[in-house]
Amino acid sequence: MSETKHVFPNERMKRVKMSGGIREILSKAEQMEREGRSIIHMEIGRPDFDSPQCAKDRVVWALNNGQVHYTDMGGTQELREEISKKYCRENNMKVDPVKNVVVTAGGAMEALSATMLTLCNPGDEVIVPVPYFSAYADVLAICGLNIVPVEPREGSLEPSAKNIERAITQKTAAILINTPNNPSGTVFSKKCLEEIAEVAQRRDIWVVSDECYEKFLYDGVHISIASLPGMENRTVTVASASKTWSMTGWRVGWIIAPEQMRPFVNKCHQNLVTCANAFAQAGVAEAFRSADADVKEMVSEYRRRRDMVLNYIKNTDGLSLDIPQGAFYAFPLVDKIKDGTLTGFEFCEKLLEEAGVSAVPGDVFGMPGHIRLAYCREYEYIEEGMKRVKKFVESL
Repeated sequence: MSETKHVFPNERMKRVKMSGGIREILSKAEQMEREGRSIIHMEIGRPDFDSPQCAKDRVVWALNNGQVHYTDMGGTQELREEISKKYCRENNMKVDPVKNVVVTAGGAMEALSATMLTLCNPGDEVIVPVPYFSAYADVLAICGLNIVPVEPREGSLEPSAKNIERAITQKTAAILINTPNNPSGTVFSKKCLEEIAEVAQRRDIWVVSDECYEKFLYDGVHISIASLPGMENRTVTVASASKTWSMTGWRVGWIIAPEQMRPFVNKCHQNLVTCANAFAQAGVAEAFRSADADVKEMVSEYRRRRDMVLNYIKNTDGLSLDIPQGAFYAFPLVDKIKDGTLTGFEFCEKLLEEAGVSAVPGDVFGMPGHIRLAYCREYEYIEEGMKRVKKFVESL
C-alpha cells in the first residue's frame, strides 16, 4: 500500500496545543487515582448538581411523543421563543426568535465556532483579553484566525479598553469577551463594558460576548454588552444550558446575532451539525420556563463554597487573589512562592504529585503566575482540597 504524502498536522492544527491543557491534566490525575492515590479534582469546571427534574421529565415526554427527528436548523420555535423572552426580560436586549436566534449543538463551543467562521476571514485577528478560557485559542486556530491576547487593566483582572485599542490593526475583526469570566470569576463592570463598546463602535469592530456563567453571580451585576447603546448590531452573544442548569452533557447552546448576520451564521451552523438534538431542546425550553428555583439553589451553594475557598486563600501565606464575583473558580496568584522560582506548570505538577490536588496553571489561560481552582464539587470535598493546598503552600 502506498503512503499518503499528506503530513500531519496541517497548518491550522500546528497552532493547536496538543498537550498541557485541562483535559490532559485531568487524565493524569485520573491515572494517579487508578494507581491508588487520593486525588482532589479542582481542574474541571463541571457543575456537580443534577439537571432539573422538570427538564428531564420534558425530555421523556418529547421522546414518547415522537420528537426524535430533525428540527428547524436554527432550533425549535418553542426554544427560540423561550430564549427570546429571557433576553428581552432579563438582559434589556431586543431579541426576535426568528430574526436573531440560532440554537446550537455542542453548547457554546459550536456557537463560538460558527460565529467566528461567519464573522471573520482567514488570517483575521481576534482580540481576547487575558485571562481567557483556554479553548478560545484552539477554536480561533482551527478557524484559521490569529488570537491577540491583551493584558488587563493594571491592578485588576478586568479588560482594559486602552490596551484593546492599542492592539487593533487592519486585520482586527472582533473582540472576544467573557463575563462572568472563566478562569478568574471577574464580572465586568458597566463602565468597563461601556469603554469597550466605545472602542468597538469608533473603530468599527465586532464584539463576541460569551455569557455562559451569567447566572453564577455573587457580587456585582451582569450586563450584556449587546444591550448598550449602539451595540445591538455589532454584538454576537453566545451562551448555553451547560452551566446554568448543570446540563453539560445535553450540549445545547445558542447564538443571538444581528438580523443581517443571522441567515449566514445559521447556514454555517447547519453545515457543521445540521441541528441541535430535538428532545434535548424540549428539555432546555422547559428549564427556561420552570427551573429558576434549581438555579437559585445551585448558586446559593456555590456562594457558600466560594466563601470557604476565599477564607482558606486569605489565610494561606503566599497566596493572594482578586475576589471572584461570579462563575465557580478561584484564580490565585502563586508567583511569589519560593521567590518566584516555580512556574505555574511546575507548581501544579508538585501540587498534584505531593498533595494530591489537581489544578490548572494560569499559563493555560494566557496568564502565568496564577492557578485555577474549580469549586464545583461537594463542600466537604472542596474543603479537603483547600486544606491540602494550604498545607502544601506553607510547606514551600
